[in-house]
Amino acid sequence: MSTLPTAAWQKIASFPDWKGEADNSLAMNSMISFRGYHGQGTLWLDVAPQVESFRLFINTDAYDTADFRAGIHSLDYSASAVDGVNTIQVTNIQPSDLKNAVTVYIPYPTVRTGDFASSGIRPEAMQLVSDLIASDIAHGFPSAQLAIIRNGELVYENAWGRRNAYHPDGTPNRESPAVTTETMYDLASVTKMVTANFALQKLATDGKLDVNTRVVDILGPAFAEDTIEIHFAGYPYPGLDTVKKWKASLTVRDVLCHQAGFPADPQYHNLRFDAARRAYDPSAVNPLYADSDHSWQTRESTFRALCKTPLMYRPGTETVYSDADYILLGFLAEKITGQRLDAYLRETFWEPMGLTRVAYNPLENGFQPQDCAATELNGNTRDGRISFPGIRDYTLQGQVHDEKAWYAMAGVSGHAGLFANARDLAKLGSLMLTGGWSERRFFSPTVMDFFTAPKSIGMDNWGLGWWRQGEDKRPWHFGTQSPSFAIGHQGWTGTLLMIDPSRQLVIAYLNNKINSPVEKDGKAIRFSGSDYTASTLGFVPQILSIGMDSGRDVTSQLTALLADMVTESKKLIPEGAEPDHPAVRNAQSKENVLALWTKKEDC
Repeated sequence: MSTLPTAAWQKIASFPDWKGEADNSLAMNSMISFRGYHGQGTLWLDVAPQVESFRLFINTDAYDTADFRAGIHSLDYSASAVDGVNTIQVTNIQPSDLKNAVTVYIPYPTVRTGDFASSGIRPEAMQLVSDLIASDIAHGFPSAQLAIIRNGELVYENAWGRRNAYHPDGTPNRESPAVTTETMYDLASVTKMVTANFALQKLATDGKLDVNTRVVDILGPAFAEDTIEIHFAGYPYPGLDTVKKWKASLTVRDVLCHQAGFPADPQYHNLRFDAARRAYDPSAVNPLYADSDHSWQTRESTFRALCKTPLMYRPGTETVYSDADYILLGFLAEKITGQRLDAYLRETFWEPMGLTRVAYNPLENGFQPQDCAATELNGNTRDGRISFPGIRDYTLQGQVHDEKAWYAMAGVSGHAGLFANARDLAKLGSLMLTGGWSERRFFSPTVMDFFTAPKSIGMDNWGLGWWRQGEDKRPWHFGTQSPSFAIGHQGWTGTLLMIDPSRQLVIAYLNNKINSPVEKDGKAIRFSGSDYTASTLGFVPQILSIGMDSGRDVTSQLTALLADMVTESKKLIPEGAEPDHPAVRNAQSKENVLALWTKKEDC
């Protein structure tokens, strides 16, 4: 006899007639399906005192129920569990006229440590990904980290490179410790999905949020009434009264769709920002300036600046990817929950899931700089090209790179600021396959479907916040072999979360490409790390998908692909580039890997 745990269950069903009444479907009321994975699973049965006997099947396996008499019983069904949809059948209950005779309580699966050999991913494909990253690092790329979850198992973790690969003057830092699988990375915009989106999806699941609610009905009328006049360059100005009406009509869904009308990058931290032209200007005075001191008081000022921010266009008429949208969504989650975003996420998601390498402001939450991969070598200055009051000019390690998140939002925002290692990020991503974790319910299937569906017929590459593959719209991030409903997001620092429900696959690939010298090509501001294949994100799911679940060796196919990668890499070398240009080094890196694989194929 067991005790029923206190839990938010994946499924609760009482047999017979779990739908509450008999009907002409007949067979439907004897079984119910749920999400699970092979090799794991315990459920509970509450058997009524009047029950004399019943039969139980999980998938196609029959279970002996002779000892299941009145009371609570736990059942380990791991030997019968399959990846994806599982079915339990409770049937032939005697006496046959009982109601609520056997009630089944089914928790959610979790992620356990698994074996790569049984993952269905070809080992030669995995080796090529590793070889490409390692070779790029040998030719100047900073670092990378990768975690893969397949069918509810963490089947791969690895890390390459150094935590801080360069000195501020751009010379290699060979004394920096190596990256490990515990190293935390600045997730940049991947933050949007696993913080603001997760919070809103949970609130929607719990019935505390309707995404069609107007923002002013949550934040109050000042959100619209405090709007100031700014004539955005390139957009007709409709008048302040009209802009206020636009803001008053905004719904949460508009904001999630990046169709709210906000400018992409209102630099609330930058006094020297021309808000109308949306450009840095050392002579400008930004009317939306909040401050830049990384304080909680400035974070409150940023909220007021957001209320002052006018819209560039009529909501719903354009899609403009905007950090302002997710700063706003973070504030909305805080207003509804009554908690600061970091506290809510920690208590709701991270602690119940046992995650230990995820945090906002890691240096203020028990971590040291060496726990984190570094980003920009000279703060936010782009080697001295940018300046504003309070700007950081030292190598950033453990402090969020994103300027708005650090200076204006005290490091805690819905648009950026989160740090994590690839393993914990992949576990968070796995929630979008199941909706829950053990005895915790996070997202209902309906909410997950709603948030990840195309936001419109013509915009199949967008869900509500989530990036979708759509009709080959995002191969640069998800590869060409992902289905249209694959979802995820990328981050500017060099991060990717990809979730493919059809293959029960989660890929968390993290790099810090901006921990590299700034290229000095005229007025261009480009980090040299961006010239390497390892920075491009989508090559990981692209290569790992080759031969997946086929059982066939794909060494020859990968070698042929490598030859094309060499050819393509040479096309990207700028005319007249010096031998030490990162695009040249990237091509050399591809040539070295091809030589290695050609020799392997010949053997």
